[in-house]
Amino acid sequence: MREYVRRRTLEMAMLVISRRCTVRQAAKVFCVSKSTAHKDLSERLALLDEALYDKVQRVLRNNWEERYLRGGCATRRKYLEKQ
Repeated sequence: MREYVRRRTLEMAMLVISRRCTVRQAAKVFCVSKSTAHKDLSERLALLDEALYDKVQRVLRNNWEERYLRGGCATRRKYLEKQ
């Protein structure tokens, strides 16, 4: 694995843990696609640091469980702004 990919993967993992952000938010910060960010956090990180991988997976699992709530809030904001 190239050094810049390794470094990006570890930094992205630290960002997700510290800010509890989503894959999309992390991808935006690092200027990569959502697919690249997901691959970094789900495949490459497991090879680099298993303990860090477990922490990131907990955050991502929590985000997955809460996603329908965030979608509902976004829709509510959209219609409130129209009024």
